[in-house]
Amino acid sequence: MAELEDRRYKISEVGAILDVPGHLLRQWESRIPQLKPKRDRANRRYYTRKDIEIARRIKHLIRHEKVTIEGVRLQLAQELHGEGRPKTRREVVDLVEKIQTEVRAMIDMLDSE
Repeated sequence: MAELEDRRYKISEVGAILDVPGHLLRQWESRIPQLKPKRDRANRRYYTRKDIEIARRIKHLIRHEKVTIEGVRLQLAQELHGEGRPKTRREVVDLVEKIQTEVRAMIDMLDSE
């Protein structure tokens, strides 16, 4: 696939690049918060290279992996924002300590039965 230039793309151009109709891109935009192309002064949407990559990922998840729209939202949230994943070493240590505490509490509950 050809490398995308660093420029603004119209919805019709993105549709041609991804081989999807413009109305489908608008539908994804309204249902998937991670796809938010910017708008110019005339209120026309324009896509950046990053927006196109997100749209490409959406298409792949829906068409090839058969993921629902809700599933796409969750998957992209994890991929793009790292939700649910520790970001620092301190967060990892805190998470491990929390898990250990919960496991010990479960073991104590089982022992007391």
